[in-house]
Amino acid sequence: MNKCESPFSAPALHLRRAQPEDHAALTDLWRRSVEATHRFLSPLAVDELYTAVLRDYLPAVEEVWLAEYRLENETRARPAGFMGCNGPQVEMLFVEPAFFGRGVGKTLLQRAQQRATKEGFALTLDVNEQNPSALAFYRHMGFAVTGRSPLDSAGRPYPLLHMEWRAR
Repeated sequence: MNKCESPFSAPALHLRRAQPEDHAALTDLWRRSVEATHRFLSPLAVDELYTAVLRDYLPAVEEVWLAEYRLENETRARPAGFMGCNGPQVEMLFVEPAFFGRGVGKTLLQRAQQRATKEGFALTLDVNEQNPSALAFYRHMGFAVTGRSPLDSAGRPYPLLHMEWRAR
């Protein structure tokens, strides 16, 4: 387990590879994060995507990293966020809304950036154009927009911005 310094009052974050038994909790976290940030999605669309995330998307991702924390007197760790990657592509990055702006997403993304630097590849990702806070976060983390698609990967009318990060 990697221990990372945390900029908030909760105990330090611990990163670990997520396991299939984590998928239900991660999908619940996904829902809370999406409901807080993806206001362009209807409740019905979120419900439909929830099922797809649990059944299809999470199991298909090669590498899912979980950031978790543990409060004093608790034996079980709680998820604060997660990131899924397929090789150089960051497929998903979601943070528990209570932890927005507190370094969880940064800690997870830096894990991918360190690997990309070590192995010599560029990181890529797609972000919904209607999610300006995520776009600002990725730009802050050094990603640049390289293209745009008018539809998402499932053909829905949710434009995507394609982004890339290269080690300097």
